[in-house]
Parts: sequence; structure tokens; C-alpha cells
Amino acid sequence: MKPIIGITMGDAAGIGPEIIVKALASKELYENCRPLVIGDSKILQKVLPIVQSELTVHSINDPAEAKYEYGFIDIIDLNLLPADLPFGEVSAAAGDAAYQYLAKAIEYAKDHQIDSICTAPLNKEALHLGGHIYPGHTEILADLTDTEDFSMMLTTPNLRVIHLTTHMGLIEAIESINPERTYTVVKLAHDTLANAGFEQPRIAVCGINPHAGENGLFGNGEEEEKLIPGIEKAKSEGINVTGPLPADTLFFRAGRGDFDIVVACYHDQGHAPIKVMGIEDGVNITVGLKGGIIRTSVDHGTAFDIAGKNIAGEKSMIAAINSAIELAPKR
Repeated sequence: MKPIIGITMGDAAGIGPEIIVKALASKELYENCRPLVIGDSKILQKVLPIVQSELTVHSINDPAEAKYEYGFIDIIDLNLLPADLPFGEVSAAAGDAAYQYLAKAIEYAKDHQIDSICTAPLNKEALHLGGHIYPGHTEILADLTDTEDFSMMLTTPNLRVIHLTTHMGLIEAIESINPERTYTVVKLAHDTLANAGFEQPRIAVCGINPHAGENGLFGNGEEEEKLIPGIEKAKSEGINVTGPLPADTLFFRAGRGDFDIVVACYHDQGHAPIKVMGIEDGVNITVGLKGGIIRTSVDHGTAFDIAGKNIAGEKSMIAAINSAIELAPKR
């Protein structure tokens, strides 16, 4: 059966509503999934003429009422915002609504009424004004699913990367890596791809130092201390993992198909290859959430400066929905 992808509207004052409508004009998406928007019908109705769309908004209160037919946008209407909400302005109401859309999607995912979550961008200032003090989507997801061990995965059409560390300075990142974190992220990578239908996912771990330390020539034994024990533990459980390998050649090998996913040690080590290989097709994915919940997201922000002007492109949203389809747990 085609997976049901719950698409949250994000901050309705941004470009989220526009790119959702534009993305759901794709017949191919409906051939591969059953998209279900979670947001405010009035906002989508306002967007239709702006983007010159002939789609029909189908407002519902329960996923069971959805049509899942091309030409209709099925939307769980939470009815939180006024139709005249201005585009491009920070709003407490829109920030609160973005939180509520995501909370409802998590509820549906927990109950297996949807198979994956795909999020349009939210605005952190608006989110905080709305009374929800989180850095962003990932932390909300972790909190509402009681998840402690999670990670960021980035994908392009030819490359998947998962991170040991993300938003911290390089020195702090290296200090925070340990065998337990290495093992945890390798297992998250394995479980995520295995649940999505990959047989024995092929995982490769980057070295921390140039040439993965080259047997002690570079660095102070970080690979032996921080990476190898975690890799060996994963191997002992039957996980198909290789490394640590030199990052300067590993990403090329992964891009040509030698591995299904790369474990990067720090932010730029993983982000830079993704941006080079396909910045417009990049997707941000949260993995490791309890219950096997997968969340994908566009790789851009709310773009208040162009919201409501029919300028925003839908390419990243389509890529995020396709990733949600690919990684949806096979039930």
C-alpha cells in the first residue's frame, strides 16, 4: 500500500502553504504516496489563486475521511488561523499553529494513521512568541516522542549522511564523540534503512583526522579511542559497517553506490558534500525517534521576504516528500 505522508504546513505566514500546493500539483507524488496536509484550510484556499492552482482543497477532521486522489488536497483542518493572516510577518498565532500542526502529526504517527511526517519550515521567533520554547522541529519531535537518542540525516538523490554531532564547534564536537555515540548512530542508520526495506544496509564511518589518522600519523588516536570500539560493537551484532575511512575519498565512493549511508563525525564533514552534490534536492531528516517515526523536511527556511508572491519553488518540498516515502517504515 502507498504510505500516508503527513505534511505539516509550518509557519503559515511563510512559504510553506505555497510550496505545499505547488508540490501537490505533481501527479507522480500521488502515484507513490497518499499525501495528507495538516494545517488550516483557509490558508490553502487563499494560496490557490496566488499560485494559479486549479486544485481543490478537501477539508477533513480525520485521516479516514481523505480522498487521496490527484486534484484534491486533503487537509486536516485545525482551524487555528484567520484567513487574512498576513504573509511575511512574525506572528505568535502562526508560531503556535505551527507547533499544533506538528503535535497533531506526531499523534497520528504514533497511532499509525500516517507513515511518515514531512514538515514545511517554521519560524523560531514566531514559535517562541507562541509560547513554545524550542530551537526547532527536531527538539519538538524528540520531546513529544520522549526520545533521547536521535540524529540528523541529510540526503540527496545519490548520497545519504548521518551525523555523530551537528551544531557545535569543531573542538567541542570532537571532544563529545565517544564509542557509545558512534555505536548509537551506526545502529540508528542501520535500523532506519532496514525498516525502510534495505537488506543489510551498507554503512561507512568517516575518520575524524585526515586519512582517518593513518595508523597514528595524524591526530592523537581519536579513531582508535572514539570510533573503532563503537564500530566493532555494531559489527558484533551483525551490522554491515566499515571504517573509519578517509572522508576525502569516502563520499566519492558513497556517491557512486559503494555504500548506502555515510556516518559523518561533525557538521561540515557531512553537510559540505551534501550541498555540493545537490543543494536544491537536499532533505533534512530526523531519525531515531521512538516508534520508528520518520520526519523529513525541506532544506530551507520560511523565506518571509518572498512569501505570498508566487516566487518560492517546490523542488525541495517534493524531494522531502519523496524521502518520506522512501524511508517510511514498511508495515
